[in-house]
Amino acid sequence: MTEASALDLPGDDLFGADNLPYGLFTDPGPHDARTTPDGRDAGQPRIGVRYGAYVLDAGAAATEFGSPHAELLREPLLNPLLAAGRPVWQAVRAELREWLTGGAERRAATARHLRPLAEVELRLPFEVADYVDFYSSEHHAANVGRIFRPGSDPLTPNWKHLPIGYHGRAGTVVVSGTPVVRPRGQRKPPTAEAPLFGPSTRLDIEAEVAFVVGAPSRLGEPVGQDAFRDHVFGVCLLNDWSARDLQAWEYVPLGPFLGKSFQTSVSPWITPVDALDAARTRPPARDFPLLPYLDDGDGAVAEPGGFDLRITVTLNGRRIAEPPFSSMYWTAQQQLAHLTVNGASLRTGDLYASGTVSGPEPDQLGSLLEVTEGKGPFLADGDEVTLSAWAPGPDGARIGLGEVTGRIEPSPGG
Repeated sequence: MTEASALDLPGDDLFGADNLPYGLFTDPGPHDARTTPDGRDAGQPRIGVRYGAYVLDAGAAATEFGSPHAELLREPLLNPLLAAGRPVWQAVRAELREWLTGGAERRAATARHLRPLAEVELRLPFEVADYVDFYSSEHHAANVGRIFRPGSDPLTPNWKHLPIGYHGRAGTVVVSGTPVVRPRGQRKPPTAEAPLFGPSTRLDIEAEVAFVVGAPSRLGEPVGQDAFRDHVFGVCLLNDWSARDLQAWEYVPLGPFLGKSFQTSVSPWITPVDALDAARTRPPARDFPLLPYLDDGDGAVAEPGGFDLRITVTLNGRRIAEPPFSSMYWTAQQQLAHLTVNGASLRTGDLYASGTVSGPEPDQLGSLLEVTEGKGPFLADGDEVTLSAWAPGPDGARIGLGEVTGRIEPSPGG
């Protein structure tokens, strides 16, 4: 394949010009003081844009074409671009599309800055500021409630009045492919008189979708649902690994802690919100009237807050579930409004996740806890889990979300 022909993608490619997700890449080492064609250290992370099976060195292309955004695209992480705001995001996206799909001369110049995916190392694309995890699937919440609280209402009284969430640990968010070391901690089996300490025996997955904040907000000023596009840069897949035995012992009364904080894996590719316009959809019908800041009924918001994302979960290469994101009761717009309604500010690089995505059918469950009704088996050492997804795109096309994969490694000391 020639450089120029790398730009000629089949119509069904999930990573074509209607997608253009952002990531961060480096050349495999050692680098021995090598430099890139535009004079940068070859070992320094560079902003890349995925196009088919290739990565476009966005900074190098922007420099060659004299883009006014070249400085942003030459940064060693996405945060400066995230902070620049929506008008810049739109302008950069338009430039990228023109470089990749313009005239023959422009395309030939662009092709010189393409790198095969197989020849680069992908990094965590942005510095995570704060991390919030929600609990927004009614099917998941009801399933978990039936497992943990048999004989009582599976949903807590507040569940349909506000998006429940908790603050997680930003420092343990890692890029896809990072090994998942089995966590250790306290757990109390039902037959034990006192808690035990050791490796988790009920290690689980949580198939989720996450949203990356770009433009910050001021402390004390809530962000409404209609400001979603002004603040949220993009979307990625997320696996919030969960130690169910640690979680069950510790979570009363303050909720998740060590059972969740040991590691959260995200895709190396952030799909711009604007790439998912064709996937916008209305959420499920609301069972109770919502307070004004969460109201998303007819005329209350400018556009529907749901996204039609089709997720696939595989365990050791075998498909185990296909959770539909369109079934989520609470939307990303409502989550953004709720997490700021008390005046909490947004920071560039904030990451907030949907919570486990589960649908109403047995093959649509986003956690092993649900798949096995709490009985197990859970993840074994050596198991590998991959999340992938696609969404409807313009004119019948499909938009791919970058995969997120993790392999379980044994706890140190067994």
